[in-house]
Amino acid sequence: MNLPASGDRARYDRATAHLDAPLAIVDLAAFDANADDLVRRAGGKPIRVASKSVRCRALLERVLARPGFAGIMSYTLAESIWLARSGFEDVLLAYPSADRTGFAELAGDPKLAAAVTVMVDDPAQLELIDGAREGGTQEIRVCLELDTALHLLGGRVRVGARRSPLREPAQLAHLARTVSARPGFRVVGIMGYEGHVAGVGDALAGRPFRSRAIRLMQAAARKELAARRAEAVRAVRAVVPDLEFVNGGGTGSVQQTAAEDAVTEIAAGSGLYVPRLFDNYTSFRGRPAALFAQPVVRRPGVGVVTVLGGGYPASGAAGADRLPVPYLPQGLRYDPQEGAGEVQTPLLGSPADDLLIGDRVWFRHAKAGELCERFDELHLVEGDRVTSTAPTYRGEGRTFL
Repeated sequence: MNLPASGDRARYDRATAHLDAPLAIVDLAAFDANADDLVRRAGGKPIRVASKSVRCRALLERVLARPGFAGIMSYTLAESIWLARSGFEDVLLAYPSADRTGFAELAGDPKLAAAVTVMVDDPAQLELIDGAREGGTQEIRVCLELDTALHLLGGRVRVGARRSPLREPAQLAHLARTVSARPGFRVVGIMGYEGHVAGVGDALAGRPFRSRAIRLMQAAARKELAARRAEAVRAVRAVVPDLEFVNGGGTGSVQQTAAEDAVTEIAAGSGLYVPRLFDNYTSFRGRPAALFAQPVVRRPGVGVVTVLGGGYPASGAAGADRLPVPYLPQGLRYDPQEGAGEVQTPLLGSPADDLLIGDRVWFRHAKAGELCERFDELHLVEGDRVTSTAPTYRGEGRTFL
Protein backbone atom coordinates (compact mmCIF):
# COMPACT_ATOMS: atom_id res chain seq x y z
CA MET A 1 0.00 0.00 0.00
CA ASN A 2 1.14 3.56 -0.66
CA LEU A 3 1.99 5.14 2.67
CA PRO A 4 1.14 8.79 3.28
CA ALA A 5 3.92 11.34 3.60
CA SER A 6 4.51 12.69 7.07
CA GLY A 7 2.08 15.49 7.72
CA ASP A 8 -0.36 14.72 4.88
CA ARG A 9 -3.31 14.24 7.21
CA ALA A 10 -2.61 17.51 9.03
CA ARG A 11 -2.24 19.34 5.70
CA TYR A 12 -5.50 18.03 4.34
CA ASP A 13 -7.35 18.75 7.57
CA ARG A 14 -6.02 22.33 7.64
CA ALA A 15 -6.76 22.89 3.96
CA THR A 16 -10.38 21.81 4.31
CA ALA A 17 -11.13 22.99 7.85
CA HIS A 18 -13.61 25.56 6.49
CA LEU A 19 -15.53 22.90 4.55
CA ASP A 20 -18.07 20.34 5.67
CA ALA A 21 -17.43 16.68 4.92
CA PRO A 22 -18.17 14.52 2.97
CA LEU A 23 -15.84 16.14 0.45
CA ALA A 24 -13.25 15.17 -2.14
CA ILE A 25 -9.84 16.67 -2.87
CA VAL A 26 -7.05 16.40 -5.39
CA ASP A 27 -3.55 17.14 -4.14
CA LEU A 28 -2.12 19.08 -7.07
CA ALA A 29 1.52 18.45 -6.17
CA ALA A 30 0.86 14.71 -6.26
CA PHE A 31 -1.23 15.01 -9.43
CA ASP A 32 1.54 16.91 -11.24
CA ALA A 33 4.25 14.53 -9.98
CA ASN A 34 2.24 11.58 -11.26
CA ALA A 35 1.84 13.30 -14.63
CA ASP A 36 5.60 13.82 -14.82
CA ASP A 37 6.19 10.16 -14.01
CA LEU A 38 3.82 9.02 -16.76
CA VAL A 39 5.69 11.18 -19.27
CA ARG A 40 9.02 9.80 -18.10
CA ARG A 41 7.80 6.25 -18.48
CA ALA A 42 6.35 6.94 -21.94
CA GLY A 43 9.84 7.70 -23.22
CA GLY A 44 8.88 10.44 -25.65
CA LYS A 45 5.61 8.99 -26.95
CA PRO A 46 2.54 11.18 -26.31
CA ILE A 47 0.03 10.16 -23.67
CA ARG A 48 -3.66 10.28 -24.50
CA VAL A 49 -5.59 10.95 -21.27
CA ALA A 50 -8.35 8.50 -20.37
CA SER A 51 -11.18 10.80 -19.32
CA LYS A 52 -13.09 8.11 -17.43
CA SER A 53 -10.23 8.13 -14.92
CA VAL A 54 -10.38 11.92 -14.40
CA ARG A 55 -14.00 13.09 -14.97
CA CYS A 56 -13.21 16.72 -14.33
CA ARG A 57 -12.76 19.16 -17.20
CA ALA A 58 -10.48 21.50 -15.28
CA LEU A 59 -8.05 18.68 -14.51
CA LEU A 60 -8.21 17.38 -18.08
CA GLU A 61 -7.23 20.87 -19.21
CA ARG A 62 -4.46 21.02 -16.61
CA VAL A 63 -2.81 17.78 -17.66
CA LEU A 64 -3.20 18.40 -21.40
CA ALA A 65 -1.40 21.71 -20.97
CA ARG A 66 1.69 19.78 -19.85
CA PRO A 67 4.36 18.59 -22.30
CA GLY A 68 4.00 14.93 -23.18
CA PHE A 69 0.18 14.77 -23.20
CA ALA A 70 -1.99 14.97 -26.32
CA GLY A 71 -5.64 14.12 -26.83
CA ILE A 72 -8.41 12.49 -24.81
CA MET A 73 -9.68 8.94 -24.73
CA SER A 74 -13.38 9.22 -23.89
CA TYR A 75 -15.91 6.60 -22.85
CA THR A 76 -19.28 7.55 -24.37
CA LEU A 77 -20.29 9.36 -27.53
CA ALA A 78 -22.30 11.94 -25.57
CA GLU A 79 -19.22 12.71 -23.48
CA SER A 80 -17.06 12.90 -26.63
CA ILE A 81 -19.38 15.44 -28.21
CA TRP A 82 -19.59 17.49 -25.00
CA LEU A 83 -15.81 17.58 -24.70
CA ALA A 84 -15.38 18.52 -28.35
CA ARG A 85 -17.90 21.35 -27.97
CA SER A 86 -15.95 22.45 -24.88
CA GLY A 87 -12.83 22.99 -26.97
CA PHE A 88 -10.99 19.64 -26.84
CA GLU A 89 -9.90 19.06 -30.41
CA ASP A 90 -8.78 15.41 -30.37
CA VAL A 91 -11.18 12.96 -28.73
CA LEU A 92 -10.95 9.21 -29.28
CA LEU A 93 -14.02 7.29 -28.17
CA ALA A 94 -12.61 4.06 -26.72
CA TYR A 95 -15.80 1.99 -26.91
CA PRO A 96 -18.39 1.31 -29.62
CA SER A 97 -21.63 3.24 -29.26
CA ALA A 98 -25.29 2.76 -30.10
CA ASP A 99 -26.13 6.42 -29.48
CA ARG A 100 -28.14 7.28 -32.60
CA THR A 101 -28.82 10.83 -31.48
CA GLY A 102 -25.11 11.36 -30.95
CA PHE A 103 -24.20 9.94 -34.35
CA ALA A 104 -26.74 12.23 -36.04
CA GLU A 105 -25.13 15.20 -34.28
CA LEU A 106 -21.65 14.04 -35.23
CA ALA A 107 -22.52 13.44 -38.88
CA GLY A 108 -24.16 16.85 -39.18
CA ASP A 109 -21.38 19.03 -37.74
CA PRO A 110 -18.02 19.40 -39.53
CA LYS A 111 -16.17 20.62 -36.41
CA LEU A 112 -17.40 17.71 -34.32
CA ALA A 113 -16.66 15.20 -37.04
CA ALA A 114 -13.10 16.51 -37.28
CA ALA A 115 -12.55 16.32 -33.51
CA VAL A 116 -14.09 12.97 -32.60
CA THR A 117 -12.95 9.49 -33.63
CA VAL A 118 -15.30 6.57 -32.95
CA MET A 119 -14.52 2.93 -32.23
CA VAL A 120 -15.59 0.20 -34.65
CA ASP A 121 -14.95 -3.54 -34.52
CA ASP A 122 -17.97 -4.86 -36.47
CA PRO A 123 -19.56 -3.86 -39.83
CA ALA A 124 -22.93 -3.79 -38.05
CA GLN A 125 -21.73 -0.70 -36.20
CA LEU A 126 -21.25 1.05 -39.54
CA GLU A 127 -24.83 0.17 -40.45
CA LEU A 128 -26.06 1.66 -37.18
CA ILE A 129 -24.12 4.89 -37.76
CA ASP A 130 -25.39 5.27 -41.32
CA GLY A 131 -28.94 4.59 -40.14
CA ALA A 132 -28.61 7.37 -37.58
CA ARG A 133 -27.19 10.11 -39.83
CA GLU A 134 -30.52 11.87 -40.46
CA GLY A 135 -29.10 13.50 -43.55
CA GLY A 136 -25.71 14.31 -42.06
CA THR A 137 -22.95 13.85 -44.60
CA GLN A 138 -19.79 14.44 -42.58
CA GLU A 139 -17.07 11.82 -42.85
CA ILE A 140 -16.82 9.78 -39.64
CA ARG A 141 -13.34 9.13 -38.31
CA VAL A 142 -12.94 5.47 -37.33
CA CYS A 143 -10.55 3.60 -35.04
CA LEU A 144 -10.33 -0.20 -35.17
CA GLU A 145 -9.83 -2.13 -31.94
CA LEU A 146 -7.52 -5.13 -31.66
CA ASP A 147 -8.34 -7.85 -29.14
CA THR A 148 -5.26 -8.06 -26.91
CA ALA A 149 -6.18 -11.08 -24.77
CA LEU A 150 -3.64 -13.82 -24.25
CA HIS A 151 -4.81 -17.25 -25.41
CA LEU A 152 -3.24 -20.32 -23.82
CA LEU A 153 -3.61 -24.06 -24.37
CA GLY A 154 -4.72 -23.62 -27.93
CA GLY A 155 -7.28 -20.98 -27.06
CA ARG A 156 -8.98 -22.98 -24.30
CA VAL A 157 -7.78 -20.46 -21.72
CA ARG A 158 -8.25 -16.73 -22.24
CA VAL A 159 -6.57 -14.06 -20.11
CA GLY A 160 -7.80 -10.52 -20.71
CA ALA A 161 -10.93 -8.46 -21.10
CA ARG A 162 -13.61 -9.49 -23.57
CA ARG A 163 -13.57 -6.53 -25.90
CA SER A 164 -13.11 -6.57 -29.68
CA PRO A 165 -13.79 -9.69 -31.80
CA LEU A 166 -10.87 -8.64 -34.04
CA ARG A 167 -7.95 -10.76 -32.94
CA GLU A 168 -5.98 -11.66 -36.04
CA PRO A 169 -4.19 -9.10 -38.26
CA ALA A 170 -6.14 -10.33 -41.28
CA GLN A 171 -9.41 -9.55 -39.49
CA LEU A 172 -8.36 -5.95 -38.86
CA ALA A 173 -7.19 -5.54 -42.44
CA HIS A 174 -10.50 -6.93 -43.73
CA LEU A 175 -12.52 -4.48 -41.63
CA ALA A 176 -10.19 -1.64 -42.70
CA ARG A 177 -11.02 -2.49 -46.33
CA THR A 178 -14.74 -2.62 -45.50
CA VAL A 179 -14.64 0.80 -43.85
CA SER A 180 -12.53 2.33 -46.60
CA ALA A 181 -14.91 1.08 -49.28
CA ARG A 182 -17.93 2.59 -47.53
CA PRO A 183 -18.66 6.26 -48.30
CA GLY A 184 -18.71 8.54 -45.28
CA PHE A 185 -16.08 6.74 -43.19
CA ARG A 186 -12.31 6.87 -42.86
CA VAL A 187 -9.98 4.65 -40.83
CA VAL A 188 -7.52 6.82 -38.90
CA GLY A 189 -6.29 4.64 -36.06
CA ILE A 190 -5.88 1.33 -34.25
CA MET A 191 -6.32 0.74 -30.53
CA GLY A 192 -5.44 -2.19 -28.31
CA TYR A 193 -5.87 -2.05 -24.53
CA GLU A 194 -3.98 -4.81 -22.72
CA GLY A 195 -5.90 -4.58 -19.46
CA HIS A 196 -4.50 -7.87 -18.17
CA VAL A 197 -1.09 -6.16 -18.15
CA ALA A 198 -1.91 -2.48 -17.63
CA GLY A 199 -4.67 -2.98 -15.06
CA VAL A 200 -3.53 -5.96 -13.00
CA GLY A 201 -1.02 -5.44 -10.21
CA ASP A 202 1.88 -7.89 -10.06
CA ALA A 203 2.96 -7.40 -6.43
CA LEU A 204 0.06 -8.49 -4.25
CA ALA A 205 0.75 -8.06 -0.55
CA GLY A 206 1.09 -11.41 1.21
CA ARG A 207 0.60 -13.42 -2.00
CA PRO A 208 4.08 -14.07 -3.42
CA PHE A 209 3.14 -17.12 -5.51
CA ARG A 210 0.18 -15.43 -7.16
CA SER A 211 2.31 -12.34 -7.78
CA ARG A 212 4.96 -14.49 -9.45
CA ALA A 213 2.31 -16.17 -11.60
CA ILE A 214 0.95 -12.78 -12.67
CA ARG A 215 4.43 -11.58 -13.64
CA LEU A 216 5.02 -14.72 -15.73
CA MET A 217 1.63 -14.31 -17.42
CA GLN A 218 2.26 -10.65 -18.16
CA ALA A 219 5.70 -11.32 -19.60
CA ALA A 220 4.21 -13.90 -21.95
CA ALA A 221 1.31 -11.59 -22.81
CA ARG A 222 3.60 -8.66 -23.64
CA LYS A 223 5.76 -10.79 -25.91
CA GLU A 224 2.81 -12.33 -27.76
CA LEU A 225 0.95 -9.05 -28.12
CA ALA A 226 3.96 -7.04 -29.32
CA ALA A 227 4.47 -9.43 -32.22
CA ARG A 228 0.77 -9.67 -33.11
CA ARG A 229 0.17 -5.92 -32.78
CA ALA A 230 3.12 -5.14 -35.06
CA GLU A 231 1.76 -7.56 -37.64
CA ALA A 232 -1.74 -6.07 -37.33
CA VAL A 233 -0.41 -2.55 -37.85
CA ARG A 234 1.49 -3.64 -40.96
CA ALA A 235 -1.64 -5.32 -42.31
CA VAL A 236 -3.83 -2.25 -41.75
CA ARG A 237 -1.21 0.16 -43.11
CA ALA A 238 -1.22 -1.88 -46.33
CA VAL A 239 -4.86 -0.83 -46.65
CA VAL A 240 -4.61 2.62 -45.00
CA PRO A 241 -1.09 3.98 -45.59
CA ASP A 242 -1.90 7.30 -43.90
CA LEU A 243 -2.95 5.77 -40.57
CA GLU A 244 -2.67 8.55 -37.99
CA PHE A 245 -2.12 6.68 -34.72
CA VAL A 246 -1.73 3.33 -32.98
CA ASN A 247 -2.86 3.56 -29.36
CA GLY A 248 -1.97 1.07 -26.64
CA GLY A 249 -1.21 0.55 -23.01
CA GLY A 250 -2.51 1.91 -19.76
CA THR A 251 -1.13 3.23 -16.49
CA GLY A 252 0.36 -0.10 -15.43
CA SER A 253 2.14 -0.83 -18.71
CA VAL A 254 3.26 2.57 -19.98
CA GLN A 255 6.96 1.86 -20.38
CA GLN A 256 6.50 -1.64 -21.81
CA THR A 257 3.93 -0.57 -24.39
CA ALA A 258 5.92 2.55 -25.32
CA ALA A 259 8.85 0.27 -26.18
CA GLU A 260 6.85 -1.27 -29.06
CA ASP A 261 7.83 0.37 -32.35
CA ALA A 262 4.33 -0.17 -33.75
CA VAL A 263 2.69 1.92 -31.01
CA THR A 264 2.63 5.69 -31.58
CA GLU A 265 0.80 6.84 -28.41
CA ILE A 266 -0.03 5.59 -24.93
CA ALA A 267 -3.33 5.76 -23.07
CA ALA A 268 -3.30 6.51 -19.34
CA GLY A 269 -5.49 8.20 -16.77
CA SER A 270 -5.63 6.33 -13.47
CA GLY A 271 -1.96 7.09 -12.89
CA LEU A 272 -2.84 10.74 -12.34
CA TYR A 273 -5.00 10.04 -9.26
CA VAL A 274 -3.36 6.72 -8.25
CA PRO A 275 -6.30 4.93 -6.61
CA ARG A 276 -5.75 1.91 -4.36
CA LEU A 277 -5.85 -0.70 -7.18
CA PHE A 278 -2.59 0.79 -8.46
CA ASP A 279 -0.63 0.12 -5.28
CA ASN A 280 0.42 -3.36 -6.36
CA TYR A 281 2.89 -2.82 -9.21
CA THR A 282 6.60 -3.47 -9.39
CA SER A 283 7.06 -1.23 -12.43
CA PHE A 284 6.08 2.10 -10.86
CA ARG A 285 5.02 3.82 -7.66
CA GLY A 286 2.73 6.84 -7.81
CA ARG A 287 1.48 9.28 -5.21
CA PRO A 288 -2.16 9.11 -4.10
CA ALA A 289 -3.64 12.37 -5.36
CA ALA A 290 -7.42 11.96 -5.12
CA LEU A 291 -8.98 11.40 -1.69
CA PHE A 292 -12.34 11.79 -0.05
CA ALA A 293 -13.17 12.59 3.56
CA GLN A 294 -16.07 11.33 5.67
CA PRO A 295 -16.96 12.91 9.04
CA VAL A 296 -17.00 11.01 12.31
CA VAL A 297 -20.59 11.08 13.57
CA ARG A 298 -20.57 8.37 16.27
CA ARG A 299 -18.23 6.77 18.80
CA PRO A 300 -19.98 3.43 19.58
CA GLY A 301 -17.27 2.18 21.92
CA VAL A 302 -13.57 1.70 22.50
CA GLY A 303 -11.67 1.29 19.29
CA VAL A 304 -14.65 2.16 17.08
CA VAL A 305 -15.87 5.25 15.27
CA THR A 306 -18.64 5.59 12.74
CA VAL A 307 -18.36 7.88 9.73
CA LEU A 308 -21.19 9.10 7.56
CA GLY A 309 -21.65 7.13 4.34
CA GLY A 310 -18.68 5.85 2.39
CA GLY A 311 -20.15 2.86 0.59
CA TYR A 312 -18.62 3.69 -2.77
CA PRO A 313 -17.65 0.36 -4.36
CA ALA A 314 -15.82 0.39 -7.69
CA SER A 315 -16.93 -1.43 -10.82
CA GLY A 316 -15.64 -4.88 -11.72
CA ALA A 317 -16.01 -8.29 -10.12
CA ALA A 318 -17.35 -7.69 -6.61
CA GLY A 319 -14.83 -8.16 -3.83
CA ALA A 320 -13.02 -6.47 -0.98
CA ASP A 321 -10.50 -4.96 -3.40
CA ARG A 322 -13.34 -2.89 -4.93
CA LEU A 323 -14.00 -1.02 -1.69
CA PRO A 324 -12.45 2.31 -0.77
CA VAL A 325 -9.70 1.97 1.80
CA PRO A 326 -9.44 4.05 5.01
CA TYR A 327 -6.17 5.92 4.53
CA LEU A 328 -5.74 8.63 7.17
CA PRO A 329 -5.32 8.22 10.03
CA GLN A 330 -3.45 5.00 9.35
CA GLY A 331 -4.54 1.81 11.03
CA LEU A 332 -8.33 1.92 10.61
CA ARG A 333 -10.20 -0.99 9.07
CA TYR A 334 -13.77 -1.98 8.25
CA ASP A 335 -16.00 -4.01 10.53
CA PRO A 336 -16.22 -7.27 8.53
CA GLN A 337 -19.93 -7.57 9.35
CA GLU A 338 -20.77 -4.16 7.87
CA GLY A 339 -18.05 -3.16 5.43
CA ALA A 340 -18.45 0.21 3.72
CA GLY A 341 -22.01 1.29 4.43
CA GLU A 342 -24.57 3.16 2.39
CA VAL A 343 -25.28 5.67 5.17
CA GLN A 344 -22.86 4.77 7.94
CA THR A 345 -19.51 2.99 8.10
CA PRO A 346 -18.06 1.74 11.38
CA LEU A 347 -14.26 1.73 11.46
CA LEU A 348 -12.18 -0.31 13.87
CA GLY A 349 -8.69 0.15 15.24
CA SER A 350 -6.79 1.97 17.96
CA PRO A 351 -6.64 5.27 15.98
CA ALA A 352 -10.41 5.50 16.46
CA ASP A 353 -9.89 6.43 20.10
CA ASP A 354 -8.14 9.64 19.07
CA LEU A 355 -10.96 10.77 16.79
CA LEU A 356 -13.68 13.12 17.99
CA ILE A 357 -17.15 13.80 16.63
CA GLY A 358 -16.71 16.03 13.60
CA ASP A 359 -13.17 14.85 12.82
CA ARG A 360 -12.67 13.39 9.37
CA VAL A 361 -11.30 10.14 8.03
CA TRP A 362 -9.62 10.25 4.62
CA PHE A 363 -10.23 7.43 2.14
CA ARG A 364 -8.83 6.35 -1.21
CA HIS A 365 -11.23 4.98 -3.81
CA ALA A 366 -10.43 1.64 -5.42
CA LYS A 367 -10.58 3.17 -8.91
CA ALA A 368 -9.88 6.65 -10.21
CA GLY A 369 -12.63 8.60 -11.93
CA GLU A 370 -15.52 6.71 -10.39
CA LEU A 371 -14.97 8.75 -7.24
CA CYS A 372 -16.23 11.77 -9.19
CA GLU A 373 -19.63 10.17 -9.63
CA ARG A 374 -20.10 10.66 -5.87
CA PHE A 375 -19.10 14.33 -5.60
CA ASP A 376 -20.12 17.51 -7.37
CA GLU A 377 -16.73 19.14 -6.94
CA LEU A 378 -13.07 18.52 -6.26
CA HIS A 379 -11.24 20.85 -3.90
CA LEU A 380 -7.76 21.39 -5.33
CA VAL A 381 -5.14 21.46 -2.59
CA GLU A 382 -1.73 23.10 -2.76
CA GLY A 383 0.30 22.72 0.39
CA ASP A 384 -2.16 23.24 3.24
CA ARG A 385 -4.66 25.39 1.31
CA VAL A 386 -7.53 24.81 -1.06
CA THR A 387 -6.56 27.14 -3.90
CA SER A 388 -9.53 26.42 -6.15
CA THR A 389 -12.54 24.18 -6.57
CA ALA A 390 -13.43 22.44 -9.82
CA PRO A 391 -16.74 20.80 -10.75
CA THR A 392 -16.71 17.14 -11.62
CA TYR A 393 -18.74 15.85 -14.55
CA ARG A 394 -21.53 15.24 -12.03
CA GLY A 395 -21.19 18.81 -10.78
CA GLU A 396 -21.75 20.03 -14.33
CA GLY A 397 -24.87 17.90 -14.59
CA ARG A 398 -23.18 15.33 -16.79
CA THR A 399 -23.61 11.69 -15.85
CA PHE A 400 -22.74 9.74 -18.99
CA LEU A 401 -22.97 6.23 -17.57
